[in-house]
Amino acid sequence: MEKEKKETSFEENLSKLEEIVKNLESGNIPLDEAIQKFNEAMNLAKICDDKLKKAEESVNQILKDDGGLENFQIEE
Repeated sequence: MEKEKKETSFEENLSKLEEIVKNLESGNIPLDEAIQKFNEAMNLAKICDDKLKKAEESVNQILKDDGGLENFQIEE
C-alpha cells in the first residue's frame, strides 16, 4: 500500500525552521550536520515563502457580482 504524503502546514514548517535556526545558532553541531540542516532550512524557507505569496494573492482578490475573482486595487 502506497503512503500518502501529507502536506505540512505553514505553521509546522515555520516551527521546524525556527528549531533548525536555534540548533545552528548554538554552534554545538558538527559541520556536516550543520550544512545538511542549513540546506533543510533553506528548503523550508522557500516553502513558507511560496505559501505566503499564494495567501497574499488570494487575499488580494475580491469576488465580483458575477461570481468571478478580480484583483483588489485601492484607488486613491
